[in-house]
Amino acid sequence: MAAATVTSRASERSGRVLAPGGDTWKRHIVRQLKYRDQNQHAMFQDLIRFYTQLLDKSSLTKGILNLSARRPCSDSNSLSAVLQQKNQLKKTTGELAYQVVELQQQIKIKECVLEEQSVRLQEEQQQLSCSSDTHQLLQKQVNQGQQENRLLEMTYDDLLERQREAESRLREEKLKEGHLLEDMIHLKRQAAARMNSRNERKSRAREANLQKKLLSGARSEVTVDSSSAPTSRSTSPEKENQIEWTERQHTRLFRSSSATSLGIITSIRGLFHKKRRGHSVCSLDEDLMCPVGTCVSARVPVRALQVLEAHDQSINTVRFSSSSDLVATGGTDRVIKVWDIRAGSLTHTATLEGSNEGITCVEFDPTGSRVLAASYDKSALLWRLDDSIPKLTLTGHSRKVTAARFSGFLHHVVTGSADRTIRLWDLHRAACVQVVEVSSFCSDLVCSENCIISGHYDSKIRVWDTRAVNCVQEFPAQGKVTSLDLSSDHRQLLSCCRDDCLQLVDLRRGSNERLCFRADGFTCGSDSTKAVISPDSCFIAAGSADCSVYIWNVSSGDLETRLPDHHSSSISAVSWSLSGKYVVSVDKSRRAVLWSDM
Repeated sequence: MAAATVTSRASERSGRVLAPGGDTWKRHIVRQLKYRDQNQHAMFQDLIRFYTQLLDKSSLTKGILNLSARRPCSDSNSLSAVLQQKNQLKKTTGELAYQVVELQQQIKIKECVLEEQSVRLQEEQQQLSCSSDTHQLLQKQVNQGQQENRLLEMTYDDLLERQREAESRLREEKLKEGHLLEDMIHLKRQAAARMNSRNERKSRAREANLQKKLLSGARSEVTVDSSSAPTSRSTSPEKENQIEWTERQHTRLFRSSSATSLGIITSIRGLFHKKRRGHSVCSLDEDLMCPVGTCVSARVPVRALQVLEAHDQSINTVRFSSSSDLVATGGTDRVIKVWDIRAGSLTHTATLEGSNEGITCVEFDPTGSRVLAASYDKSALLWRLDDSIPKLTLTGHSRKVTAARFSGFLHHVVTGSADRTIRLWDLHRAACVQVVEVSSFCSDLVCSENCIISGHYDSKIRVWDTRAVNCVQEFPAQGKVTSLDLSSDHRQLLSCCRDDCLQLVDLRRGSNERLCFRADGFTCGSDSTKAVISPDSCFIAAGSADCSVYIWNVSSGDLETRLPDHHSSSISAVSWSLSGKYVVSVDKSRRAVLWSDM
């Protein structure tokens, strides 16, 4: 019965586990029965053995009883032996019965354990089914994630291909831009040449016409009385020869001083004025050099008079005008702002626009009426202070222009660029007249008469003669040169380098005579940090990466003062007014500070 129960339970479990289909369920039942036999055979092995012994003893007892019934005992000894055997048999039978009961109890216990195991098996199967469902769900999520990854990979490959195409188009556009720029420069040069030739033809025609008028005027003679002597004579050689000839002929003939001759003289003046100006953006008033004041003694600033947010983005350069009443600042916001110093404060007066990129350098001309700037857009620009639009744009460099200065001649401009060239420009013709190729990046330059001094990233300073277009002197610096400044008497050259050192060179004695200035805490903040010499050449000033302005005494070589607490980022440039009264410093956080000793 127990075996039938186990078989039915095994069949139920097999029915729950596997669905019937063909002969599969039969084979499954057979496997389950074999498994049950293997597991339960050991349990019933002892029971079967004891049961077999019991059967043997019972059969032996029956045989003895039958034998005793057939033959009565002959004597009392045999009877007693039989009784002993009976007693022994009863005792053995009782023991076997007791063992049978115990084995039955063990069978019940095993059945209970089997039921518990079957219950646990059902629970485990339920958990297995739940786990299989979860596994299927997770597998679906994995498949979905793999599909999404494949889609993302396809999208990424598509975007990467588009980026490559865009980069190739960008390179093509840059090449086209370079070709167009070259073509535009070539066309400008051709147009300038045609304009110059046309102007030359016109000027020659005017001169020929004037020559004819002069000859005709010289031939027209008038007779005057001796009392009406002329008050003046023309200084023209032809007129003097004509008058001498008439005097020798005793006819006292003179050229007429009528409106005709006055008109001829006026036209001559106008012709020479037009010939002189040509295509230049410079006016006649700009040719007159305004007097520049001199500084007897510069004042070391001790406090900040004004702190203001001067630009929308970081400020790269600052410069005073020669009259010390105007300051120009330029930054990465692509504009130049002009400030007027009134009563110890900076007042915004003009904004000069027109650059396509940030401003790297700014400078006033000696008259204070024009502003020259270098730009990241590979050009230099020239403004008049009364107009916010640039009057002239000098293009020709292939990389950013780092420096732009007025040369020793008023209408000549010198520019230095990252394309390793230095160019000399004629503002009258709006054209480049000289190109000097250098072996290193030009960071800054200064100019004097017939001389250009340039600083470079190869830790060298070069002196150029503009008349011979060659390098006449080259001396080393301590590191990458970030800026140059020339004293007002053009005798001393200040260089700022990336090794946190400022050098002052006496140009009269050569590069062997130099002074080095360092200070604890002073750090050159960038590759374009600009230092300055005071107008009396007694002090030098530079901004540091620790937001402070450092000022050294030239004669002693010691640090004179340190001006902290008003800048919030690395100081990019410092400028000292020619009057020696004010110092302006600018930084990368759009801040400008006006310093003074008051």
